[in-house]
Amino acid sequence: MALLFEPIRIRDLEIRNRAWLSPMCQYSCDAGDGVPTPWHLVHLGARAQGGFGLILAEASAVVPEGRISRQDAGMWNDAQRDAWAPIVDFVHSQGAAIGIQLAHAGRKASTYRAFPGEPTGSLPVGEGGWSTVAPSAIPFGDMATPEALDPEGIRGVVEAFVDAARRADQAGFDVVEIHAAHGYLIHEFLSPLSNERTDEYGGSRDDRSRLLLEICDAVRRVWPEGKPLFVRISATDWVDGGWTPEDSRWLAGRLAEHGVDLVDVSSAANTPAIPPVPLEQGYQVPLAEEVRASGAVLAGAVGLISDPEYAEQLIVDERADVVFLGRAGLREPAWPQRAAAELGLDWREAPYPPQYTRGKWA
Repeated sequence: MALLFEPIRIRDLEIRNRAWLSPMCQYSCDAGDGVPTPWHLVHLGARAQGGFGLILAEASAVVPEGRISRQDAGMWNDAQRDAWAPIVDFVHSQGAAIGIQLAHAGRKASTYRAFPGEPTGSLPVGEGGWSTVAPSAIPFGDMATPEALDPEGIRGVVEAFVDAARRADQAGFDVVEIHAAHGYLIHEFLSPLSNERTDEYGGSRDDRSRLLLEICDAVRRVWPEGKPLFVRISATDWVDGGWTPEDSRWLAGRLAEHGVDLVDVSSAANTPAIPPVPLEQGYQVPLAEEVRASGAVLAGAVGLISDPEYAEQLIVDERADVVFLGRAGLREPAWPQRAAAELGLDWREAPYPPQYTRGKWA
């Protein structure tokens, strides 16, 4: 069997393969209430039918003001929890595990969703937007200037993650992933480019990491011991003076000490413009290797991965423990079934629902 299709066990959770769906915002809660809709059931359910081992639901805000856009999903109330539950049940019925990415967008909140033909940038308060928060009152590009969080506000953020994690467990999710990447609130605290605080949450690398570690500790206290906890990071800002791969290797060790099992390794998005990076298949894999080299946590590789043989070789060469697919998963809901065929698996060993075996790859 191809290593990509070997099960992996993390705590008490066994996942059927190592081809996992990245969390990808759908901006499809059109009522503006954060409640997932039939779109989310079909979107995530189709990828479970298509054979992904773990389905990670999109960034879901832990508070209303933590949404990127008004159309973001949420997990800040029980109505959202109850709407997620049948989606979780359907994904489980297809043999896949499912996690949810919990998020706070910080200074990058209150934007238009920027669908094709729609506006971009900050959503004005008069059009349904809201005031944003961040570690420091530094705007992202030409977006609205955020308010620096005070200690009470920071405590409120931690508690919001705890409440959301508790609801995620009640909804039946197998995994929680804390979103600490892509220029959103926790990444803003980590990076010296966006954190100019002089209190215990700013300055040194240890202090800039304090919020993330406090969230991990608090979530781990309510998230069942047998369920995995992930963190997504931007392993580099790709900007001089910003967060670095070496910082990420150090952070991986700290995260393990605070109950984290796997780091989902992405990069960038905390500055409006960055120097050109090699946007090609696997361009972020060296960052996953850096995290994996810590020896402390499992590492997931992400970054325009689309070729099954390439994904398989990442596992064979121990450059990553699992592979996350984003754009490829949008294009091709059954990517794992095609990958299994191209890697030589007998169709009986491939992740097909019985209803779809007549359409199996030859």
